[in-house]
Amino acid sequence: MELSVNIDHIATLREARREDFPDPIYAAIEAEMGGADGITVHLRGDRRHIKERDLELLRQIIKTELTLEMAATQSMANIAVRVKPHCVTLVPESPGEVTTQGGLNLLGVKEDLKLYISNLKENGIMLGIFVDPDVEQVKEAARIGAQYVEINTTEYSKLDLKNVKNGIIQIARVAKAAKRENIAVHAGHDLGYRNIQALLSVTEISVFSIGFAIVARAVFVGFRQATNEMVSIIKGVK
Repeated sequence: MELSVNIDHIATLREARREDFPDPIYAAIEAEMGGADGITVHLRGDRRHIKERDLELLRQIIKTELTLEMAATQSMANIAVRVKPHCVTLVPESPGEVTTQGGLNLLGVKEDLKLYISNLKENGIMLGIFVDPDVEQVKEAARIGAQYVEINTTEYSKLDLKNVKNGIIQIARVAKAAKRENIAVHAGHDLGYRNIQALLSVTEISVFSIGFAIVARAVFVGFRQATNEMVSIIKGVK
C-alpha cells in the first residue's frame, strides 16, 4: 500500500493572506522526504488554492508520482495534456463547496466522457475516477475506460466504532468488484491517523490519498514527520 499526500491545504493557507508563502512545492519535497509515494493536487476551476504554476513546478521537481484531481472539462483536459501528470483523477466540482462533496455519478453518463477519458489515456496519463462506495459505479467506471477508482471514504470516516465493521465490509465489497473489473483501487477523503488503520485490512486498496489530516498534524510536528507518521501506519514501519 502506498501514500499520496494531498498538499492543497498548504496552498489554501497561502491564499488566505494572498502571499507567496507557504509554498506547496516545499511541502511536496518534505512529504517525499517523509516517505510519501506520490503527491496529489486538485486544480479547481476557480483556482482557490492550487495554481497552474504549482502544478507545472511540481511536475518538474518531485521525484514521485504526481496525481492531478480535476473536473472533466475541456479546459482541464488541455492543462493535463500539456503538463502530463502521471495520473488524473476525475472528480465532481460544485461552486462554493468547502471540499469535494461526493463521488462522480457515472450512472447514465454520456458517451462523451468515455471519449474524454480515452483522449487523456492516449497522452500517456493514467486515468482514475473518484466514486462513492457503490459496485454499480465501479462497473460503469470500468466500462468507460477508467484504469483505477478512488473510493470515497467520507461516510466511512464518520462512523462510530460499533459501525466501522459495516463500513469496512462495504468498501471491501466495492474494492473486490473493482479488481474483478481489472482496475486498480485507491481510497481517500477524510482519512486520518485515527481511522485509517481498519482500512488496511482491505488489501485490494493500493494507494491512500490523504491531505488535511497530514497538514493539520504538520502544524505541530512539521510536514516531513507528519508524513512519516502516516507512512509508518500504512506500511507497518516501526
